[in-house]
Amino acid sequence: MNKYTLIAPLLTLTIAPCFVHAHEAGDIIIRAGAITVDPNEDSSGVKSSLGNLGGSATVESDTQLGLNFAYMMTDHLGIELLAATFNHDVGVHGLQGGLAGLNGDLGNVKQLPPTLSLIYYPLDNNYALQPYAGIGINYTAFYDSDTSSSAEAKGYSNLDLDDSWGMAAQIGADYMIDDQWMVNGQVRYIDIDTNAHADLAGVGTLKLNVDIDPWVYMVALGYKF
Repeated sequence: MNKYTLIAPLLTLTIAPCFVHAHEAGDIIIRAGAITVDPNEDSSGVKSSLGNLGGSATVESDTQLGLNFAYMMTDHLGIELLAATFNHDVGVHGLQGGLAGLNGDLGNVKQLPPTLSLIYYPLDNNYALQPYAGIGINYTAFYDSDTSSSAEAKGYSNLDLDDSWGMAAQIGADYMIDDQWMVNGQVRYIDIDTNAHADLAGVGTLKLNVDIDPWVYMVALGYKF
């Protein structure tokens, strides 16, 4: 028995029509699972009243519980809302010379990034595997910024990040377990651009423009009504 003999039945199970009904117009879908935000950050140098100090920002990834709510307008088109909150450690690195001691952790900020998307399912609803693609808009609110004790010891205070609007795109797939239950996997790219601010004793307000632009990964269990 060669590998093609083994693979062929698996492909048949994946793409062949089945005896479950996937998404139809009027369905409401709720998904819940683990979601990870992995920033792909790029930032300007640290700007101050003294000029550009160099360096750049760091934003750490985070994994939390994520929720999706979707409504199918037709058998193939739906609208979807992503809801989750995240905690990110932020910092600065790359400062040189006499400023090198200012590198390191700045603190923690919470992020609420609701994302509304139009999603398209290309396959008929008699297939168990339902891949889809989507495009939408994201609003990210940053709140509860907290300057770390180590940063305060260096003279930092008042860490803050501006809210952001941007586009979002995603691909994903539902696999129908039965007519109601499904497992889901999805990947998103979200355009998040913000200005980060912090005060530094003896210098004044520092500012960085930060393109966070994260990849967002989610694995979830879903149910449709």
